[in-house]
Amino acid sequence: MDEIDPWGAKEIKIDEKLIKEFGLKKFDREKPPFNHYLFERGILLAHRDFDIIEKNLKSKKPVIQLTGIASSGSLHLGHKVDVDVYLMLRKLGAKSFFVVSDIDAYVSRPNSVIPSLDKSKEYAVDIIAHLLALGIPKEEIYVQSRKEPRYYEFAFEVSKKITENEYKAIYGHLNLGKLSANLLQYSDILHMQLKEYFGPTQTITGIGIEQDPHARACRDLARKLPYKMKLPSFIYFLHQSGLQKGSKMSASMPDTAIFLEDSENEIKRKISKAFSGGQETAELHRKKGGVPEADKAYEILFYHHPDSKFVKKIYDDYKSGKMLTGELKKICTDFLVLFANEHRKKVEKNRELARKIVYNK
Repeated sequence: MDEIDPWGAKEIKIDEKLIKEFGLKKFDREKPPFNHYLFERGILLAHRDFDIIEKNLKSKKPVIQLTGIASSGSLHLGHKVDVDVYLMLRKLGAKSFFVVSDIDAYVSRPNSVIPSLDKSKEYAVDIIAHLLALGIPKEEIYVQSRKEPRYYEFAFEVSKKITENEYKAIYGHLNLGKLSANLLQYSDILHMQLKEYFGPTQTITGIGIEQDPHARACRDLARKLPYKMKLPSFIYFLHQSGLQKGSKMSASMPDTAIFLEDSENEIKRKISKAFSGGQETAELHRKKGGVPEADKAYEILFYHHPDSKFVKKIYDDYKSGKMLTGELKKICTDFLVLFANEHRKKVEKNRELARKIVYNK
């Protein structure tokens, strides 16, 4: 599908047609499988076989969660959604693992972004320090370059189960760097079901909908491999959009994103310039109201503020015109600054441990 690029920075319009085309099932916001704001707000949108995962979690049967981030830049709020989904599933009882994909990042990104594997590892140290600060235990984190031989052996096994034509049909190209990265991604998701790890077990991975080509490939490979693997399940979340209209938050375009390491001044600057859903004048805004669905400051609160009642009040006040754009941006800025200041302290405390995880020393 030309319009779906797993590595792209373009914002994808998600609608009923796209969900149906991909063969996904949509969550019912009125009857969510679990009581959590990610379901209540529709951030967790659709799934492949999550009903099996729900049943296992509620009956205390084994579920393995594998989630990951490529170490191709600094962590931003868009990445934090991945972490929030991970922490939710972990709390629900899934045995959880978080991969920081340093080899994937190096081989799949241009030299201008990641010129060496060493650079990717430097990013991995920074990302892991953030993951630890966000509450992921060190025992659950691994980097691709530090994995044991069986993992890499399995990646070569996987390569024998997908043909050139099948790969092109999924991705539309045969880029060797991205092909190498994909083999490791498939290995990350599937290797936990090998006898050397946990054996055949239900697994769940949270992804954005643009990553669905990887999900479909993984499920096909699970059928072909000689290990009686259970089909991996996937849960799809809405990506937080970039601060400018029409883009995703992207580490390669700094002004589209709020990075978790941004200073107070940077946060204030970026929110002040973020796209607004307000009217041209205060008088017109009071009369007609704002459009919170289009407002980037509101979107940040929608994705990251833990109090759903507070978020709903912000929505109503802004839509009615009772709250002006400047007031909304101040609320968003204050929320982010408070979070970032506390988070930054935790990151620094965990930086040395993150270095040990990456370099194993």
